[in-house]
Amino acid sequence: MSHAQTALKRFELENEIADTDKIYQLNTSQYNAMIQTRPWQNDPHYFKHVRISAIALLKMVMHARAGGKIEVMGMLMGKIDGPTMIVMDAFPLPVDGTETRVNAGAEANEYMVDYISESKTRRPENMLGWYHSHPGYGCWLSGIDVTTQMLHQQFEEPYMAVVVDPTRTISAGKVTLGAFRTYPSGYKAPDDPPSEYQTIPINKIEDFGVHCKQYYPLDVSYFKNSLDNHLLDKLWNKYWVNTLSSSPIFANRDYIAGQIGDLSEKLEQAETHLSHSGRVGSSFMSGVQAGAEKKKEESQLSKIAKDSTKTTLEQVHGIMSTVIKDVLFNTVGALEHTAIATAGSSSSSSSSR
Repeated sequence: MSHAQTALKRFELENEIADTDKIYQLNTSQYNAMIQTRPWQNDPHYFKHVRISAIALLKMVMHARAGGKIEVMGMLMGKIDGPTMIVMDAFPLPVDGTETRVNAGAEANEYMVDYISESKTRRPENMLGWYHSHPGYGCWLSGIDVTTQMLHQQFEEPYMAVVVDPTRTISAGKVTLGAFRTYPSGYKAPDDPPSEYQTIPINKIEDFGVHCKQYYPLDVSYFKNSLDNHLLDKLWNKYWVNTLSSSPIFANRDYIAGQIGDLSEKLEQAETHLSHSGRVGSSFMSGVQAGAEKKKEESQLSKIAKDSTKTTLEQVHGIMSTVIKDVLFNTVGALEHTAIATAGSSSSSSSSR
């Protein structure tokens, strides 16, 4: 097995990509019945799961990585099966993006219509949602994202939003991706704790906190079938070369510096709040209030500790990756080259005798 094939198997294992053929079958009558009854209108939390094909996953990650620090955007094609949304394919849009937002203009809309019209002649899936990237600041929906998703859910149901973080994907060595749906306007969301903790940069915390109760995450899993293997090999060769030729530490140097700076600011804020609450607590606060403040401070410090641990682990992963590549290509490669050269010189001297 080649290095590229080994890396592809590792990619599939780390992202828990399951083999299945049944998911590719479409029961048209059952699908049309669901579209007509629209059960999600009576239950804002109807859709709970999303399954993404390995092809669509790899295409989204490659597109997001190609964008670098600039946000990119694309569309999702798929179907629904009860409370599960199934993404069969993804395609990028030619959009104008910045480091903090992305907008689809007339050119992107025209391209989207043409692509969907052409794909309808070859496959039965419909548009199921959109994806975009958050380079370096996690998978969640901003205020603009929430408004966009609400609008789509109002007129184009069933619809979902996927967010990919290419920077953290490179740092963590595993795809960082989230899938979301918004609640209807005016709906009071249940006060559930987040299913998974993630680091939010200090300059994004306000935007995250204001809108985090307006949407909910979907459980994400991945799949592929035997027919995908050939196409995966083609796509993976390009992804593997890009991954192999880049260093996580060098490629993410701005992200690393930003993470350390962000941790420093959070620690300063925690220290200021701690000293302030200590003075106020000793003179004015009741025991109950002081206890609540202490719990809040401990929660804030525990989040900082989690962020610090996550950043450290990402750097350790980057260093390990660099060391392995150095051993593989510089040490092992040099030894093989020396062995070949030695064997060649030995055969030459033997023939001359």
